[in-house]
Amino acid sequence: MRAVVTVVHLDATLWRDSDMDADLARSMLLSERVRVEGVLAAAGRLSARAAEAAERELSSAEQHPAELATETIERELDQSVVNHAATELVELDAAMKRLDGGTYGLCEGCGQPINEERLEAMPAARYCVEDQAKFSRNHRRPAGR
Repeated sequence: MRAVVTVVHLDATLWRDSDMDADLARSMLLSERVRVEGVLAAAGRLSARAAEAAERELSSAEQHPAELATETIERELDQSVVNHAATELVELDAAMKRLDGGTYGLCEGCGQPINEERLEAMPAARYCVEDQAKFSRNHRRPAGR
């Protein structure tokens, strides 16, 4: 089964004067949601197939430790993709709530409009580039943890 993904390009402008085009923003967020749900579904199918293959191999022969390590890494990568996609869906839901509340596209740090190109690349963005950099620096984990 193939998923149909509609990509929204900002031929129109998100910001008119200082007002957000809510319909265009909603379309952009919904399009991104469909894309992320497709990634999540594909990752789930790959994980299921990998688990089935691993069970068949384990039941038929002993595996070399290096093969087990490779399979473990692949499962961890698959799970990482699933976790990242799930987090993106949560962020998209939060962005839709901001849109409904009239604050979508405004930086949560400085309150200024987020650049259109940033919103096109990252529709769920909460911060402008400058404030995202500050947020990332302040919330970086210490090395070794």
